Amino acid sequence: MQISSRFTMAIHMFACVDTFSDQKMTSDFMAASIGTNPVIVRKLLQQLKAAGLIEVSRGTGGVTIRRPLEEITFLDVYRAVECTPDEELFHFHEKPNPDCPVGRNIHHVLDNRLLEVQKAMEEKLAGMTLADVKKDVAKWIEKEEKQKKM
Repeated sequence: MQISSRFTMAIHMFACVDTFSDQKMTSDFMAASIGTNPVIVRKLLQQLKAAGLIEVSRGTGGVTIRRPLEEITFLDVYRAVECTPDEELFHFHEKPNPDCPVGRNIHHVLDNRLLEVQKAMEEKLAGMTLADVKKDVAKWIEKEEKQKKM
């Protein structure tokens, strides 16, 4: 199982907006930091804006985080960029064969287990915030600066 890179790119974007708050924040700047195309960043910005997590000022290149970082969880970001509200983490194959005893019963066997896994992941994501990222990014930047001085 692999979640797309949209989630980690969105977290990276929040870290850029916060770390470089004294600069004009553009999709080009964030794309260069992430190592991706600005079009992808703009698409993610649209999704984050639609979720009410950021505000984007067109033309001026301004991105504003709409809530304190302590109030934005990884789950908020995940839901904004990875799935629609009713979408489940695991996509079940559409038409198991009802004439096969396994096909006929596989949903009974797996559905609750997969929902349990999704719930555990969502609970873990809900316990992590962008403030945690801010703190850790600052720590790593400070560590690098100390090493440069040596």
